[in-house]
Amino acid sequence: MKINKEWHDKHKMPKNATFEQRVKWHLEHVKQCECRPVPEKLLAEIKEKNIKVELNRNCRS
Repeated sequence: MKINKEWHDKHKMPKNATFEQRVKWHLEHVKQCECRPVPEKLLAEIKEKNIKVELNRNCRS
């Protein structure tokens, strides 16, 4: 899979990120980089909390 090194260098996941920070980071990540999908565990948490997000083809493995 293709990695967007420039995006990764500029957008580090915050240390001890909150759930909201993790969601925001991963959703932006799949828009900017093709290196990996949103983790299944995080997708399950999003669904469990009934959070509406727009997912594209890169979000799942």
